[in-house]
Amino acid sequence: MAQIFTMPQLGSTMEEGTILKWHKQEGDTVKSGEILLEIETDKASMEVESPVDGVLRKVLAKENDLLPIRQPIAILGSAEESIDALLTEALGGVPAEEARALAPISEAPPPAIQASPPASSTSVKVFLSPRASRLAEEHGVSHAELSGRGTGPQGRVIERDVLAYAEARKAQPTEKASPRATPLAARVADDLGVDIGELMLGLPGSRVRRDDVVRYAESRQPVPVPPVTPAQEDVTIQPFAGMRRRIADNVAKSRFTAPHVTLTIEVDMTATAEFRQRILPEVEKVYGVRVSFTDIIIKAVARALDEHPMMNSALVGEEIRIYAHKNIGVAVALEVGLVVPVLKRAEEKSIGAIAQEAKPLIDRVRGGKFTPDDLAGGTFTITNLGTFGIDNFDPIIVPPQAAILGVCRIVDKPVVVNKAIVIRSMMNLCLSFDHRIVDGAPAARFLQRLKELLENPLLILI
Repeated sequence: MAQIFTMPQLGSTMEEGTILKWHKQEGDTVKSGEILLEIETDKASMEVESPVDGVLRKVLAKENDLLPIRQPIAILGSAEESIDALLTEALGGVPAEEARALAPISEAPPPAIQASPPASSTSVKVFLSPRASRLAEEHGVSHAELSGRGTGPQGRVIERDVLAYAEARKAQPTEKASPRATPLAARVADDLGVDIGELMLGLPGSRVRRDDVVRYAESRQPVPVPPVTPAQEDVTIQPFAGMRRRIADNVAKSRFTAPHVTLTIEVDMTATAEFRQRILPEVEKVYGVRVSFTDIIIKAVARALDEHPMMNSALVGEEIRIYAHKNIGVAVALEVGLVVPVLKRAEEKSIGAIAQEAKPLIDRVRGGKFTPDDLAGGTFTITNLGTFGIDNFDPIIVPPQAAILGVCRIVDKPVVVNKAIVIRSMMNLCLSFDHRIVDGAPAARFLQRLKELLENPLLILI
């Protein structure tokens, strides 16, 4: 029986995905479990299997399309049965004859859009994709103004609809209402040649102040473009898209949304290094893997989080969620970007069990064979740049988590111990935390406790 295949939700936080590649074409036979297409989320790219045996009857979205979850992207069925009813349903009630011409959806040109006043309070609910909603907010466009303007499936407003409406509204002459502005803002606007009425479009319902005018004036200043020199002509251009763009969006959102504060502490790892050497043979015998310093640090972090639960929390909407389990993410660098697999319930595992689970997990990520579940559910993240000889850095929090721990290299250096200069194995830990959730003193106490555990590793086992 024919069925509509929608954009799958490949993780609990996934809102939309990009179709990277169709592994099957229209008319191809597919088997249940066979790779149908490859999708990129905000975390990674993943292969998606066909849920049934049959034929790929219709492709409704093409490669590089960005689509919200649960939006129809294909129709699967047998070779003989009619799919007219499903085509009509998938394209929001469009007759089957027109639907065949419209699919893939993304190729349908948007209808001409004219700006109009906001819809009345009696208008129906307007459905927007996540990106469209964010874009509307940036342009000061209310959802009501976009009523009836959606060109996505079932009339859903998508990104291009918002852009088209915003451009049309700029082009349409309107009567300028007297904007609300402070007297100082009005004087500064006159000095800088800023039209306060134009500025109000980006600040709907707000009173314009001096700082708003200054920021707006600075944003309009053209960025100087350096002249192209012969040396610059030999340049390779890479599209700023795909996973690189997703990572950029995520780190920018984290950096400019969460007020980051980074604390650094120096840890004497001599005792941990000796502890690791002592347990290596037994762990290899029991678990079949070698224990790394990262494995020990994961266990120490889980132990410290037990005593400092606010560091194992997240700001979600208007609430702070404090998690009981310590699901530790470990950042893994790939050629295409950074991926963070999650080792779940680290507080319940021994160091040997952590090493046994972490190694294949990281190997799956490096081999591109990871699953959505491998990346889901993180409550705290560790990122290690020690192998690159880094002594200090400022890690960016993985939203919506409260904190991330940066691990630096272990290096032998002279230090003063009991008023004597001795050689010790020293390492820096850099903790970035969201100051909206955690204040400096609690974060410092967490870092101090982590230092104590690593300098006395037997405490980790208590």
